Amino acid sequence: MLRILLADDHPMFREGVRSILENTEGLTVIGEAKTGEEAVRLALELKPHVVLMDIRMPGLNGIEATARIREAAPAIGILICTMFKDDVSVITAMKAGARGYILKDSDKDDILRAIWATASGEAIFSGDVADRMVDLVTKPMHRLDAFAELTYREREVLGMVADGVSNAEISSRLELSQKTVSNYLTNIFNKLQVTGRAEAIAKVKEAGGMFEG
Repeated sequence: MLRILLADDHPMFREGVRSILENTEGLTVIGEAKTGEEAVRLALELKPHVVLMDIRMPGLNGIEATARIREAAPAIGILICTMFKDDVSVITAMKAGARGYILKDSDKDDILRAIWATASGEAIFSGDVADRMVDLVTKPMHRLDAFAELTYREREVLGMVADGVSNAEISSRLELSQKTVSNYLTNIFNKLQVTGRAEAIAKVKEAGGMFEG
């Protein structure tokens, strides 16, 4: 029996996926996490074969949770299931140790196939993400490795800055306080050794527009 942990902050999505999995022979849902911190704790306590992990959750995000789980329990397979298919999300998820990356609009059969593949140690991607992976490997390596000193969330914030998004809008989109956003920006500017937004945006452009698309 394949043991699955669901990690997603949307109860309706968890309920829908749980219904699919529990009506599939050979699969059982052993727990549900609403935050990244809870996903890490439950994964280490329950030892699932696969964690179906969202990226954007309150507090610790799914990619950071993935890295912590993989570091403490490398046998656990992490399958990212998200709405996001941008370059930064895909690359940082795989670098964090995820074995697969599928989109939330995947159909039932694709989700089940991805879970079994992840449990067996295979790399699995939904169609749109697979196409992006092919595109990514053809890009110059500096575009993939740019800003390696930043965390996933810091890259996310920097990407929004590069797109001209205001602090208030970043706060709204990421469900963070404006003070927290300001703290992230301070960390980003310090790590990139720039004095503000304009220089940070220039750095992104120099790196080849990593956040475009």
